[in-house]
Amino acid sequence: MSGVLAFVFFALLALSVPVAHSLVIASGAALLADGTLPLFIVVQQMFAQTQSFPLLALPFFMLAGNLMMAGRLGEALIGFASALVGRYPGGLASTTVVGSVVFGGVSGSAVSDASALGSVLIPWQVREGYPAGFAAANNAAAATIAILIPPSIPMILYALVSNVSVGALFLAGVLPGLMLAAGFLLVCWLSARLRGFPLAADPPGRRGLARLAFTASPALAMPVLVLIVLRFGIATPTEVSVMAVLYALGAGLFLYRDLTPRRIWAAMVAAGSATGVVMLVIMASAAVGWIMTFVQAPQAFAAWALSTLREPWAIILAMNGIMLIAGMFIDLPAAILLLGPIFVPLAQAIGLDLVQLGVIMVLNLAIGLYTPPVGTTLFISSTIARASIVTTARELWPFWLVGLSVLLLFSYVPALTVHA
Repeated sequence: MSGVLAFVFFALLALSVPVAHSLVIASGAALLADGTLPLFIVVQQMFAQTQSFPLLALPFFMLAGNLMMAGRLGEALIGFASALVGRYPGGLASTTVVGSVVFGGVSGSAVSDASALGSVLIPWQVREGYPAGFAAANNAAAATIAILIPPSIPMILYALVSNVSVGALFLAGVLPGLMLAAGFLLVCWLSARLRGFPLAADPPGRRGLARLAFTASPALAMPVLVLIVLRFGIATPTEVSVMAVLYALGAGLFLYRDLTPRRIWAAMVAAGSATGVVMLVIMASAAVGWIMTFVQAPQAFAAWALSTLREPWAIILAMNGIMLIAGMFIDLPAAILLLGPIFVPLAQAIGLDLVQLGVIMVLNLAIGLYTPPVGTTLFISSTIARASIVTTARELWPFWLVGLSVLLLFSYVPALTVHA
């Protein structure tokens, strides 16, 4: 069954069939190959997966992000990021990195981050004299910070398959997100010094920076409030997601006063569409997960790894390699839902903390988002910059080095994974 499942799934991916549809068809093919199991198991497992209470947090966090970015708040965030780092060498490129940190605390989605920031900052940087390929590469890599800074959609998905606290995962994602940001800022600064990138014109003074920080403070406060509420057990992640929507509505209606009924409707439609895509992948992966459990694939893989690789460091290295390769070909939600049930038992067998595994998994798959051939943020950024994938990929190597360095640190230094 597992052989048929894998063959049909990858064959359909090679034919450009959407991931969710490939998972459903492959699951049905595996059941038919067995001959003793009814096909309705696929439908049963798909709908059983939707009964998870924590999944309610997904659409609400997405809606909160869309509401926050529907009005002038997005402009305020970009203005604050530009004022904060624009005066330094590589400041225009650094604006993308800082913007990704603050946007990540609102959206929790790398794709949303790459689209929202890239559509504004990439053309601006190209007009100022930055190479289009570098601007695209910087945006593609920096956008992945959004899936580490809370609230993080991938962290919620990992919590679904590992039964780990969402609050602990959110807290653990802050440090790697900030370390990635620091590394990318260093890349921007060094690139500007070595390649002579232009400086930003007329950076604001301290008063101007303070004014912009005050204007952007509602968005800057959101991830902090989410962490505080979860850390002290004031509310569950699902309840916090609803609070985030109310917070976003309050900020747009009463502070900025630019959240119209039309913008609210557009934000709801966008959040609903994004949730539908993710939920279809979640439902489809449930059928695959049931088949893998039925044939005891996770246990077999864990036994093979323990008997063949033996040493924990080698097993962690192998898991990283598998996740890096998977991230190059499979969308992030599907990769988490497929690999999570396999790696969780293995991590428990070698004494690897499951929160640390969640950070490792998200870091690996974040790198996959800007790695060919199926890098989502890579394609979005290249399209906006009107640069070829090859041109953008050539500019990505320093960003890959930063991502891999942070990944190795969190893989082998457990003390860096801070959680409750």
